[in-house]
This record gives sequence, structure tokens and C-alpha cells, in this order.
Amino acid sequence: MGRVGVLLLNLGGPDQLEDVRPFLFNLFSDPEIIRLPFPWLQKPLAWLISTSRAKKSQENYKQIGGGSPLRRITEEQAQALQASLQAKGQDAQVYIGMRYWYPFTEEAIARIKRDRIEKLVILPLYPQFSISTSGSSFRLLEALWKEDPALDRVEHTVITSWYDRPGYLRAMAQLIAGELDKFPNPDEVHIFFSAHGVPVSYVEEAGDPYQREIEECTALIMQTLNRSNAHTLAYQSRVGPVEWLKPYTEDAIAELAAEGIQNLLVVPISFVSEHIETLQEIDMEYREVAEEAGIHEFHRVPALNTHPVFIEDLADMVADALNSPSVNLTEVMRPEKGTKLYPQERWEWGMTTAAEVWNGR
Repeated sequence: MGRVGVLLLNLGGPDQLEDVRPFLFNLFSDPEIIRLPFPWLQKPLAWLISTSRAKKSQENYKQIGGGSPLRRITEEQAQALQASLQAKGQDAQVYIGMRYWYPFTEEAIARIKRDRIEKLVILPLYPQFSISTSGSSFRLLEALWKEDPALDRVEHTVITSWYDRPGYLRAMAQLIAGELDKFPNPDEVHIFFSAHGVPVSYVEEAGDPYQREIEECTALIMQTLNRSNAHTLAYQSRVGPVEWLKPYTEDAIAELAAEGIQNLLVVPISFVSEHIETLQEIDMEYREVAEEAGIHEFHRVPALNTHPVFIEDLADMVADALNSPSVNLTEVMRPEKGTKLYPQERWEWGMTTAAEVWNGR
């Protein structure tokens, strides 16, 4: 099979407060985030917006220790995955490619070329596919492959989504069960799944499968958990004037409180690592919403991080991909079944509505 590599994809986040402004600058410099009719305006506008937003975003990161733990956790996941693959008899080098902060995807690709990797598995750390997460990273990789003929010798296969993997579902169910059993009356706890939101237009106009995959994932986790608890699915991180997937997390929490729910267990379903949206948005902002609404007990299920069942399933996923017909970037980026991986034409110029950009998370 030759030299084997695994590329883990994620968004990235500022490691320290000094990184917040340049991190935001990278976000706003991306034409997929702000599309302008005059490319020479891109970087000046990115500088203006990132400078004006830096202070507010820094305040969020101060509340969780002064930076994002995403890089550290992703590195731990990569090390654990590499060890798990070796234990299964598969010698592979695992790389990390972040979209907007170090180590950048471009850096990872440079190391993959340097190490003369011949077979590469591209694995986004997003269980559910969305054009704004996995799709964005795939677009970047597609461009890198087109620009560099040397990459043609790297045979690659892409895993687009994996929300229905048995090991992932089992790991999530184990984490939920562990938190449920900390309540005096576990059967009375309402399980609250909170997923990152996307604009409704992504789903209805661009054909993004994200909502469907989130809903199916929630049902599969509850089926795997096999408990009698009631549950709710809602969407967090809504920003801007456009309509986002509903129900919104803050509204759903208030409605449950009005119905007399006293014990809430929040499950961050679209995240596999602790970061600003779990540690600050859920643990602080939504906890405050819940307490003010009358929720007596507000607990959160931890992110998967390096949960051994999860890591082993990632290793199995890589092994399955290596032993199956390859799915290359050209195939992934070809619109099929009505999904437009590139934003529709009416978004051609102007600011897109990615929550990570607006709120600095």
C-alpha cells in the first residue's frame, strides 16, 4: 500500500489572546466568507473587521482561560488515532489541517508531500456534513490539488460524514449515560441535544444535508442509549438577520422551563472537541438562560475528545476507507443529489452568514 497518511480536518482557533485578531483576519480574508467584486479590497476589509471585533472576541476567550483548547485536543486525538492504528497493524502518519489557524491545512499538505505519503485518508472531525464546515475544507483541498501537480501522486480517499458510525454512537451514549446517572432521578432528566446552526437557505436552497444528518444522528444516539428519557434537538450560535434552523437553543430551553422541566442534560452533538462553543456558549451563556428560566439542574455531557471507543472507531473508519474504493476530491466536489457545495449564485458577492465569523467563536 505504500506510505499511508491520515489528514484530520478542523476549523482551528486562537491559542492565546494575541492570536484572536489575526485568527479573525484569516477568517475574513477567505473569499468564501466575504465575497467582493474587487479582490484587492479583501485584505483591507478583513483588517478593518477583525480589528473592530477583536476585543469582544477576546472577552469570550478570556472566560475560558485565554485561548482555544482546540489545537491541543486535536493533537491528542491525532496521537491517540495513530497509536490505535498501529495497534491494529496499520502503520500510518496522522496530520492535522486547520482551516483558519495553525497548523493550517496548507502546512499539513506540505508535510504530507515531504513525507512522501502515497495513500491519504481525508477525515473531517465533523460527524455531520455541512457545506460550511467539511465542504469549506474540501474546497480548499480541491484548489491545492489543482494548483500542485505533485499531489497527483498522492492517492487519496475522502470520508464525507460519519454520524451513523456504531462506535461514535456508542461513545456518545456512554458519555450521556454517565452524566444521567449523576442525577438523583436519572429517568426524569430531559436530554437536550444542541447542534451548531446553519441558515435555513443552506438546507432549502443549497441542499445542504446537515439538518437531515443531525436529526438522524440524534435518533440513532437515543436508540443506542436505550433510555426512556424525553429529548429535544435545538440549534445554537444563531447570528445575523437571516432565518436559521429552528428551534433555537435559547428559545427551546425557555420553553422546556415553562413546561416545568427541572433537570436538563445538554449534549453538544455536532462537536467532538471542547472549544469556545461548549466551554463558553453552552456552559456559561446557555446555563445562565436556563437558570433564569427556572431550570434547577443544568448539566452538560463532555465532548468526545479522546474517548477510547471514539478513537477506536476513528481507526476502524480509516481502515475501512483504505480497504474500500477511493472517493477522491473531484467526486466529492461534484454536486450530486441536489447539493450545491458552492454557495448559490445570489451569494456571489457579499458577506456569508457563517456563525464562526460573526461571533468570533
